[in-house]
Amino acid sequence: MDVTDNVLHHKVSMAPLYEERRRFQRIQLQVPMFIRGRDAHDEQFLELTKTLDVSGLGAFVTCPRSLAVNEIITLTIPAPSITSSGLVPAGMPPIQARVKRQQQAGDVYLVGVEFLKPIG
Repeated sequence: MDVTDNVLHHKVSMAPLYEERRRFQRIQLQVPMFIRGRDAHDEQFLELTKTLDVSGLGAFVTCPRSLAVNEIITLTIPAPSITSSGLVPAGMPPIQARVKRQQQAGDVYLVGVEFLKPIG
């Protein structure tokens, strides 16, 4: 079990000590995606990452870089190549998000982001 799986397992097995106030339900969903933006050292980056959970207003993602709180990042779900028939929809457009919090977990950071425009 790697660090992020261990954190997710621990997070899931803990009983909540507070009343849930989220407006949208979280779904535990691991989706590979690209994260693009500026890190805490103000360097531009593009990294492959994954979600740990997702809601209509945000997501909890892993990131190999430290990010600054309130930084705007772009999340893009990689889409397989599609045929030109038009029957298969194009990939999902990039999602703009604001970094709300982060914590280090071994060699990665666990980052909570809020979408600038709700999805779904």
